[in-house]
Amino acid sequence: MKKLIFIFIPVYLCANCLGQNTLALPQIVNFSKETIKAGTENWDACQDENGLLYFANNEGLLCFDGTDWRLYPLPNKTIVRSVAVGKDNRIYVGGQDEIGYFLPDETGQLAYHSLMPLIPASHRSFSDIWDVVKDDDQLFFRANQKIFLYSHEKITVYPTAGEWLFLGSGHNGVIAEDEHSNLLVFSKGNWRRAVTGILPAGCIVTGLLEIGKDSTMITTLKHGIYLLNGDDCSRISSPALDNIASQTIYSATLVDKNHIVLGTAMAGCFIIDKQGNIIQEYSRREGLQNNNILCAFSDHHQNLWFGLNNGIDFVTYSDPIKNIRPDYQNPASGYSSIIHDDRLYIATSAGLYSAPLGGEAKGDLSLVKADFTLVRNSAGQVWNLSVVNDQLFAGHHEGAFRVDNNVATPIDKSTGFWTFLPLSSVWPSPVMVAGTYKGINFYDSQNERAINKTISAPFESSRFVTIDENNIWVSHPYKGVFKISLSKDNQPAVALYAEKHGLTTQNNYIFKIKNRVVAATDRGIYEYNSNTDKFEPSKFFENIFGKRVIRYLREDSSGNVWFVYDKNLAVVDFSTSNPKVIYISELNNKLVSGFEQVYPLNDNNVFVGAEKGFFHINYARYKQSQESIRAHIREVRVTGKKDSVLYYGYSSVANDKLHPAPKVTYQWNSIHFNFSAPVYEHQSNIEYSCYLEGYDRRWSEWSVKTEKEYAYLPGGTYKFFVKTRSKPGVESEASSYSFVILPPWYETWWAFAGYVVLLITGSYLAYRWQKKKFVRQQLQYEEKQKRLRHLHQLEIEKNEKEIVKLRNEKLEAEINHKNKEMATATMHLVKKGELIAKMKDELQRLTKNTDDPSMLDAIKKMVKALGEDENMDADWEHFAIHFDKVHNDFFIELKKHHRNLTPNELKLCAYLRMNLCTKEMARLMNISVRGVEISRYRLRKKLQLPTETNLTTYLLDLHGEMQQV
Repeated sequence: MKKLIFIFIPVYLCANCLGQNTLALPQIVNFSKETIKAGTENWDACQDENGLLYFANNEGLLCFDGTDWRLYPLPNKTIVRSVAVGKDNRIYVGGQDEIGYFLPDETGQLAYHSLMPLIPASHRSFSDIWDVVKDDDQLFFRANQKIFLYSHEKITVYPTAGEWLFLGSGHNGVIAEDEHSNLLVFSKGNWRRAVTGILPAGCIVTGLLEIGKDSTMITTLKHGIYLLNGDDCSRISSPALDNIASQTIYSATLVDKNHIVLGTAMAGCFIIDKQGNIIQEYSRREGLQNNNILCAFSDHHQNLWFGLNNGIDFVTYSDPIKNIRPDYQNPASGYSSIIHDDRLYIATSAGLYSAPLGGEAKGDLSLVKADFTLVRNSAGQVWNLSVVNDQLFAGHHEGAFRVDNNVATPIDKSTGFWTFLPLSSVWPSPVMVAGTYKGINFYDSQNERAINKTISAPFESSRFVTIDENNIWVSHPYKGVFKISLSKDNQPAVALYAEKHGLTTQNNYIFKIKNRVVAATDRGIYEYNSNTDKFEPSKFFENIFGKRVIRYLREDSSGNVWFVYDKNLAVVDFSTSNPKVIYISELNNKLVSGFEQVYPLNDNNVFVGAEKGFFHINYARYKQSQESIRAHIREVRVTGKKDSVLYYGYSSVANDKLHPAPKVTYQWNSIHFNFSAPVYEHQSNIEYSCYLEGYDRRWSEWSVKTEKEYAYLPGGTYKFFVKTRSKPGVESEASSYSFVILPPWYETWWAFAGYVVLLITGSYLAYRWQKKKFVRQQLQYEEKQKRLRHLHQLEIEKNEKEIVKLRNEKLEAEINHKNKEMATATMHLVKKGELIAKMKDELQRLTKNTDDPSMLDAIKKMVKALGEDENMDADWEHFAIHFDKVHNDFFIELKKHHRNLTPNELKLCAYLRMNLCTKEMARLMNISVRGVEISRYRLRKKLQLPTETNLTTYLLDLHGEMQQV
């Protein structure tokens, strides 16, 4: 606990005894240990020609490109105490028992090269290297007992019996301090006394700064600051420097030719001039992470980097935009600012603050050393500051106040007040107009101090008020534009200007610019035309603002017009014949939205209300500091199952002639780019645009993203371009990186050669296959034709059989018909025979019973005639012929097989073939049924049929065989 008290009390005392700070301070950016992802202490810093920063860190060499921090440990993993960039662009480092340099290889990766083999073996143990000093093409490395000179790939060792306390560079060369506080200069390979006198005993030098042609400032750890002129050394003394000297000065560096930075162990950092006057100071109160400054470094843009005991801080010292914080402990929003009676007044959400200017209102007020104090009775929301008749009025949430001698006196607390304006352009104006929460109030100024309310015009909240020669104009963003006119008896008349006057009732802001009453709307800028009593589109402003939606306008004393659009600040500069829009992109999205305020005092002092306090812009310097920036490609990585880095970002990107484009196999055809712009002030406003030649059709949209990825690129040669800008219209040159995506194996030359071979082989095989196929198809065709012919033949045969079958069926039908006819005829014959037989019997009976001769003769004649008719032989012959036709020559075939058959047996066979019954056959044959049976028996024997064979079946089968034949 005692140790903590010992540390913190001096800091508090120092912060209060060293005096006031400047009204405005540059932005301070903190990089914590967790952000840089490195060791605790940062001992030294330097910057290369590309703008990349390098820090000597406890865990190695730390690099920063504006976006990413990268750490490169030494091979022996020791602390890096010192770092310097050589003339050969190597990054030289000193560690514990290790010296060497980092140099990018062909892939842009920093590779370490140790110089230890160049040191004689007896001198390789030397603990820490505390200083690395560049002198033309020579490098000096300081350890406690040795100094190493590296030149032309050789190292010379300069040991000392005591101790080397410091090594630096002055106007007369490289200077070292020995243990006796002697300053020695290196000349012609030896160390000689640099000054005639010596520094105080126990004095340890911490910095050598060339502040003139023959002058070098010497800072010491605890013994103050000295000036070395030629060979003469004398102490610089002032009350402020004496106070600083009581602190431990760890480091010192030049900011510019007139200002020096001193980093202390417990009191933070001090900016002094050559005369020893303190210009500014930075400590935890101003935003540093801690007060222990191990190293201080000024970069190419004269901005400051502080290596701390725990982290790194960046101060945008050269930035023409600075912060004004009336109360660093409780930052409040800034609404209005004004200078009155040699004081700067700042209206904030926490109250009204003021600071004395000390009669320096003409220069850059950000450098005025003064403290802000809260104006008495002003705590709370203060909206506006206005000077009317040389009196300062504050529009407060609780009413209207007059401010005098740092005291706010209420003059009207009836409502909240927005603004105050003189009704007349003639000074002093007898009437003051005030915009309030409820409308417009008029105040009669009877004398310099008295303010009396006369009349009021209540209608809407009146925050935007302007006055022309005859009228008062008020706009409400959501209610419209109003014109208030005073009658002869001073009665206000309020008129709404809406559609019929050329305006809408939404998003209207009234201002007076270039002696014109203008309304900023969503549709552009409109001017009031008193002849038509309407608002008309302004051609003048349309040519300047285009389609931008303007929310705020303010004209400065030089005729420039400051404006706010889409939460961005810009100014139309009329200093040349062609008006030019200059974008203040550093303040994008940092203004108080809806309550923007710009107070352009002059070109050196423009005050802008912000979410936290105010910004001070030195507009003259801002216009001169429009430096172009350039994007750096920091990493190129191909992505796949496992990522692989092609380029690590530490060598020139546009070096296609020195390093041919890398070739990437097709399986790694997705590529990722990381890039940055090593301009460290206002990094959040830097935007990038990319283009991949060979793939993209146009440049990408501007974006703050610092990476770009292309997936699944086809084979080919590509060139990636990236450019950057910090504000619209100011673009950098494009940086580039070339690479080749090799085609897939199936698109390579040997693949195409294979394709040709395969094509020829395939064509030949196809030819042979086609030929075989043709032969096979021909054989198949012939076989098919043969099969078709066979099928055709079968079809013909089938058709013939069908025809035969149909013919047979027809014949069979005819036979059946003939059989039926024969059966009918046969039955007719049977019936006829029976009838004749019956008639003969009757006639025979009549013959016996009749005695009449004539009758007997007649009967005999009839019997004779019936006997003639009974002669059936002729009929049989006719029947047999007809039967053979129907039954395919049945009798002829039967006679061929059985020649011994009698006519009666043939008749019997025919009747059996006709399937007649026994009785029918007996009548036809004129025999008895018994006779038929006997005839059948005899026929079987004659035909020699076995017992099991049916006679009728045999005859039918015999007929079938004949049909088949």
